[in-house]
Amino acid sequence: MYRIRIVDADDDESAEVLGELHRLTFFDGASLPQFEIGAWWLAYHNDEAVAFAGVVPSTHARNSAYFCRVGVLQRHWGRGLQRRLMRAIEARGRRRGWESIVSDTTDNPVSANNFIQAGYRLYEPEMPWAWSHTLYWRKWLR
Repeated sequence: MYRIRIVDADDDESAEVLGELHRLTFFDGASLPQFEIGAWWLAYHNDEAVAFAGVVPSTHARNSAYFCRVGVLQRHWGRGLQRRLMRAIEARGRRRGWESIVSDTTDNPVSANNFIQAGYRLYEPEMPWAWSHTLYWRKWLR
């Protein structure tokens, strides 16, 4: 029913799809990521892109990646797409030899629960990078 694939964000068509999904899922609530940095995945339902996720090298944790963005179109919520995208990112991380993946959530209990279900644990970074009420997540890959 759904398939996940890594995409080349340098490809104009892929970058356009990522940008459109970002606009449809984040509206004006978050700045557009630099899709040319890191690795990006799209989730498809039939031929329609319905979700995306990205990971970049972490500037917050040594030999780790930062799960920087995930968005799922509302009509596809509840189908496990965020967790499937997390697994794709984790598999890449293991192949790359990363020690962990870090991320954060702010005022988003659904995403926080997805992190918990995927085995991420709360942690306190040495230098917090977001809001005072942000939750920071880490999953060790080794």
